[in-house]
Amino acid sequence: MKRVFLFIVTNLAILLLLGIVSSLLQGYLQAQGIDFPRMSLLLFAAVFGMGGSFISLAISKWIAKRTTGARVIEQPASEDEHWLVETVRQHAQAAGIGMPEVAIFPSPSPNAFATGARRDSALVAVSAGLMSNMDRQEISAVIGHEVSHIANGDMVTLTLIQGVLNTFVLFFSRIIGEFIDRAVFRSQSGRGIGYFVATIFAQIVLGFFAAMIVMWFSRRREFSADAGGANLAGRPAMVAALQRLGALSQRTEPLPDQMAAMGISGGGMRRLLASHPPIEERIRRLQMAETD
Repeated sequence: MKRVFLFIVTNLAILLLLGIVSSLLQGYLQAQGIDFPRMSLLLFAAVFGMGGSFISLAISKWIAKRTTGARVIEQPASEDEHWLVETVRQHAQAAGIGMPEVAIFPSPSPNAFATGARRDSALVAVSAGLMSNMDRQEISAVIGHEVSHIANGDMVTLTLIQGVLNTFVLFFSRIIGEFIDRAVFRSQSGRGIGYFVATIFAQIVLGFFAAMIVMWFSRRREFSADAGGANLAGRPAMVAALQRLGALSQRTEPLPDQMAAMGISGGGMRRLLASHPPIEERIRRLQMAETD
């Protein structure tokens, strides 16, 4: 969940900033007599929308390290760290990708994520809670799951989907802003103060719905990453890792949202915004694949 959550939040922040900049730039150009027909506006939105998404991807490793406090293992300081690095190396070689950076971040809950713009220059990070709450077979399965995300190119695909959605968010928010400025504020040009306020508001609302689509895609990709983890570490280990996470989620004290790193999700609206499908469904998919 951290991987997708950080990407979405970074993207929304960059998109909002680029949206404000593009609105100001568009207003300036129109003040100079340069108008934007619909196709030009769509191209304008694509440049900023795709640009914002790829900027989010480019800085994803940097953001992940800073926000989680992850410490990259340059030289293993313990036997556990040595085992962790070697496990990542073995899975990366088996998956056909370059050796990722390996990091541990301070969190008591079992958690892991992978991110990065390129398959051969990614980051795999695990929490201290993962290392202390799971056995090595289960940890190996979790690492296999994250390495599979890298090998499958999920972050790049996610970026492309997000970029397309950003484009339409920017485009339609400006259409809505112009309509409201003309219909409500009676502006002749459609570029008054109502346009800027309505555009930003529409951008936030449409961005929220775009995030739901991205999360839907993320949930679909979790099944492939589970299958990849099963291939790399063994299906029993992958099932055991998911079962352990499911059991930990049933503890009486509330767990942080980051518990969803490997797949704890709720219902209702939270289900629509969850980056992972329910653990029970994921275990069932793995068990069904085993019997095929």
